[in-house]
Amino acid sequence: MKPSPFSPPIHRTVLNNGIVLVVAENPTADIVAARLFVRAGSCYEKREQAGLAHLLSAVMTKGCDGLSSWEVAEQVESVGASLSADAASDYFLLSLKTVTSDFPEILTLAGRMLRSPTFPTAQVELEKRLALQNIRSQKEQPFTIAFSQMRQVVYQNHPYSTSVLGDETTMSGLGRDELVQYHQTYFRPDNLVISIAGRITLEDALTLVEQVFGQWQVPPQALPLVNLPDIKSEPQHRLQPLQTQQSIVMLGYLGASVSCTDYAPLKLLSTYLGNGLSSRLFVELREKRGLAYEVSAFYPTKLYPGLFAVYMGTAPENTSTALEGLRAEVELLCTTEVSETALQAAKNKILGQYALGKQTNGQIAQIYGWYETLGLGLDFDQHFQELIASVSVKDAIATASKYLQEPYVSLVGQETAINNAFPSAA
Repeated sequence: MKPSPFSPPIHRTVLNNGIVLVVAENPTADIVAARLFVRAGSCYEKREQAGLAHLLSAVMTKGCDGLSSWEVAEQVESVGASLSADAASDYFLLSLKTVTSDFPEILTLAGRMLRSPTFPTAQVELEKRLALQNIRSQKEQPFTIAFSQMRQVVYQNHPYSTSVLGDETTMSGLGRDELVQYHQTYFRPDNLVISIAGRITLEDALTLVEQVFGQWQVPPQALPLVNLPDIKSEPQHRLQPLQTQQSIVMLGYLGASVSCTDYAPLKLLSTYLGNGLSSRLFVELREKRGLAYEVSAFYPTKLYPGLFAVYMGTAPENTSTALEGLRAEVELLCTTEVSETALQAAKNKILGQYALGKQTNGQIAQIYGWYETLGLGLDFDQHFQELIASVSVKDAIATASKYLQEPYVSLVGQETAINNAFPSAA
């Protein structure tokens, strides 16, 4: 790919065993960061094992190939490095950052961890208890409840309908055997993307990755196909009574996947509606009408169709008015052209935030590795910016009319307040 004059040169190489290596040479700081992506997020779990990828991420750093949890931590911390694991819906991630001289040692440790985790039973049980505490605590958070309801009604049987943590039933049923099986199935070189950014050359990075991962052989069995259900459901409403000082009002719309041509216009509309103090929802519903404690919009980037959502935290007595206000603002996008000035301001905001999100080596390694993992390619970095810049006023209204017509509704709050608001949502 052709980098901009201000970007580090980006290289993509495929090793003989199928590992995709992405290297961004960025010598400005004596730091190297790496992101190791495995196509093994919560979308790859069995439904009855929801939370498995999360549990694996929590236990993976707790012992590997003859090293105890304490020995792993001591090796990382003794050189001031960082090493952590995380699971998302579309991928599993191992992240590390070190000074340049210590990078070979920590990448070698990461390789041992990725290939040969030991999953000590005591650590598995400890992390399960912590996950269950987290799941229970989320049941007391109004926004989390509203978002959980929204995911369930929009995605139904698709894995996006559940939290990466799973639920109490699925998490309670997991154990070491399930972790071993999942790891053996998905953690293999032809399912791995390694993205490195920092003071390192392509040649040095390739030599090091070959040393650490070159002998890792592709198993004879093919990767299992992920057969996910179609996302098909009619907009509906969910109410959850909760004794709380505010109501959460959330509207949701099934959007597009990141590879769809409608992704960029929807991303821009989300920014225009609810990103920051100058956004449409903040100005109209909070500043002018005083309805909102908080108000925002979000549209996460997903491999499969993403959820476009707007929400507001409001006083119980304002629940009905807040619901009507949110619906009216979204519906305006389908009937009234956004001004050229407002659209350009939203473009400037999203592109500025995007540029600020690529400053550190960790951020650079993350974004290029993520794009490669999602199948978008390294050119998507530039392509995304061009797509945003090219969205016209007519594109915006056409996309809104296609996706933002009839909302799913999720309400959480005092029973009387949300019941009174519900008829007006119909």
